[in-house]
Amino acid sequence: MRIVAGGWRGRALKAPSGTATRPTADRVRQALFDMLTHAPWAGPSVLEDALVLDAFAGSGALGLEALSRGAAQATFMESDRAALSALRANIAACGAQDRCQVLAVDVRAAPPGSACGLVFLDPPYGAALVPQAVARLRVSGWIAPHTMVVAETGAGDAVPTLGTLLAERVHGTARVSIWRAAG
Repeated sequence: MRIVAGGWRGRALKAPSGTATRPTADRVRQALFDMLTHAPWAGPSVLEDALVLDAFAGSGALGLEALSRGAAQATFMESDRAALSALRANIAACGAQDRCQVLAVDVRAAPPGSACGLVFLDPPYGAALVPQAVARLRVSGWIAPHTMVVAETGAGDAVPTLGTLLAERVHGTARVSIWRAAG
């Protein structure tokens, strides 16, 4: 697993040990960030100086990819010990400690925070966690009207309505849906 593009392109990332975490594949991250960069409803400004939340962060690959491509800061939420260890090691390997905040919490109990321009949700497949996470993140201030929300779910999982659907793609067992949060 590696950073796909940007300032840290090619940087190797550690995956958490065990089977509790399923890192987003490099090819899926590449396709996602290509959409974010080139789609008519997005563009490079989506990432430039953005505040990013990587919820259910695992290795942190999504948030670190965003930082590599120009985001200003990333907050990572993760509750699994093995994933937290890999996440912290990956942040250190990128030398990004000053641009990152790690919250060792369950996303469904997220503390109050500041609205982010881009939110990544990559929970375990098949557990219907996206609607619960979005509800909590809205209440606690992380998602504001017009925040771009990227949800990765299992290809066969029901996809909740989070606002305006901008794009959706299936990559093998993964479904990536990009939403503009309702106002």
